[in-house]
Amino acid sequence: MAAEKIETTPAKAASQHATFFRQSGWLMIAAMSSGALMWGVHFLAKKIPPAEYGTLITLFSIVSLIPTIPFQMVFTHQTASGLAKNQARQLTSMVRASWLGILLFWLAAMVVVFIFRNQIIANWHLANPLALWMTMVAILFSLWMPMFQGVMQGQQNFLWLGWSNIFNGICRLSPAVFIVLALHGQAAGIMTGVFLGFMAGTLVGIWQTRALWLGKSEPFNRRDFLREVVPLLLGFAATQFLFCADTSFVDSYFGAEKTAPYGAAGTLSRALLWLVLPLAAVMFPKIVHSTAKSEKSNLLGLVLLGTAVLVGLGVLSLWILGPFVVRLVYPPEYVAQTLAILPWYAGAMVPLALANVLVNDLLGRGKFQIVPFLVALAIFYGLALTQHHDSFIAVLKMLGMFNLALFAICAWFVWGKRGAQIAAGK
Repeated sequence: MAAEKIETTPAKAASQHATFFRQSGWLMIAAMSSGALMWGVHFLAKKIPPAEYGTLITLFSIVSLIPTIPFQMVFTHQTASGLAKNQARQLTSMVRASWLGILLFWLAAMVVVFIFRNQIIANWHLANPLALWMTMVAILFSLWMPMFQGVMQGQQNFLWLGWSNIFNGICRLSPAVFIVLALHGQAAGIMTGVFLGFMAGTLVGIWQTRALWLGKSEPFNRRDFLREVVPLLLGFAATQFLFCADTSFVDSYFGAEKTAPYGAAGTLSRALLWLVLPLAAVMFPKIVHSTAKSEKSNLLGLVLLGTAVLVGLGVLSLWILGPFVVRLVYPPEYVAQTLAILPWYAGAMVPLALANVLVNDLLGRGKFQIVPFLVALAIFYGLALTQHHDSFIAVLKMLGMFNLALFAICAWFVWGKRGAQIAAGK
């Protein structure tokens, strides 16, 4: 039996790795396809005034500040853990309650936005107030979509998780092109496309998870739910803040029209992260599942290596092909400044991509001790941006430095802390 185990274990591991690469490969294809479709919206930059494009970048950044990634990872974690523990009925109750809770929260936010609408329109430099309301509707579906995508991810339904993202891209780009080219719409019209894209992705998730949320339910332990959800939300939210907060700060200090080249460089550079996120997306529910069942997993090293190789090739490609892409997509007045900051922006994404893998591993294993450090780092980053924003380069240096700090903190919790405990004989 021992000999048989020695022979079958490597075969099982090889099969698991093959499944992992097949699933992550599909999600990469879906991410690149949906990313290309959503990035296609930026081709419309030549059809709208620079101030409107700067406003659009601001609205994109506002939507991206919504903790969609944390929401998705929370529901991924709860679904993967619940299914591993045979708690499907409690999951049903949790999904229904969360669905309703998000709606009620959004309605309350809408009341606040309506009260302060004039100040918001002025601060965001909105020429058309409709852009504000389309952004708010987009935010609702940007909260619902990750909830259902998280359930699909936790079920390891990666096929339809990928299609959900693709439909999001298709239904974002097509209406935006029609509204801008045929109806002469501007930022508000493009945000209408964003809303329709989020809605399409959400509907895919609702349909694919219907067996769960339509099933029989049992009360779930809200105290245990919050004990896991709060650190997950805070940890992933802090990481997402480092990913996207800079654009909002830049717009606040430089104005919508001057923000456009910075937004163009950011859009291209963040594509590097979207390229490698599928590796961590496939890893996370498997880590949660194996942790719930007290099983060992050796995926971290594999995912970290794959992420490093892919993001390195992505940065190299961006440095080589960036000048051609920027000149093809963006108006001539954006080109020089965009190309000047593109290498800095792309370089800042490398440690963030690697740190994201470690964050997924730590939080997937329930190692929530890192969360206060992540939150503190995000707070210090926000404070630093308020003090050091003399130029785009200064902002990007700050981004790169804090992303390196994020990677160092995560690396300590993954390897350094473990090594210290072994050295101490614990």
